[in-house]
Amino acid sequence: MLSKIFETLQRKKQISIFHKHPKVILGNIKLGINNHFVIYKNIKKINLGNDIRFRNYIHILVQDEATLEIGNNVFMNNFCSINCLDHISIGENTLFGENVKLYDHNHAYQSSPEFKIFQNQFTKAPIKIGKNCWLGSNVTVLKGVSIGDNCIIGAGCTIYKDIPANTTVMNKQELIFKS
Repeated sequence: MLSKIFETLQRKKQISIFHKHPKVILGNIKLGINNHFVIYKNIKKINLGNDIRFRNYIHILVQDEATLEIGNNVFMNNFCSINCLDHISIGENTLFGENVKLYDHNHAYQSSPEFKIFQNQFTKAPIKIGKNCWLGSNVTVLKGVSIGDNCIIGAGCTIYKDIPANTTVMNKQELIFKS
């Protein structure tokens, strides 16, 4: 009983992060447990539609000057992560399997005269996921990608270029057995 009370309080605390921010438009959301939302003060906008369901251990980060838009009737399964530094848009009726990751940025780096990765500098490009899409478990979507409407992205795919509408993408891996 005490754990149920704690979970309810935790959910209310997480939803209050959205309610308190002046640039968040919030529909009705159902939350699982242990979700984590980090919303910076100077975001451009967050627009969350109706009937959004976040299962457990969802992580959403929206930094300053970024925009996150999630349409109606979107479901995110356990351990999904959205890291938004530019603009991420997810169309209505879209399903995410477990552990789907969205990154609209990369660390900046230089390759000459010597290789160096910059921890706090990023290259950015928006991500757009269309309506009626299904992203299977362990899919990663990288910056600058547009996924058309009615797409299925198979488990384990890393999406680094645009996917036309009405397309199914599969990760063709071979299992090699040696005795």
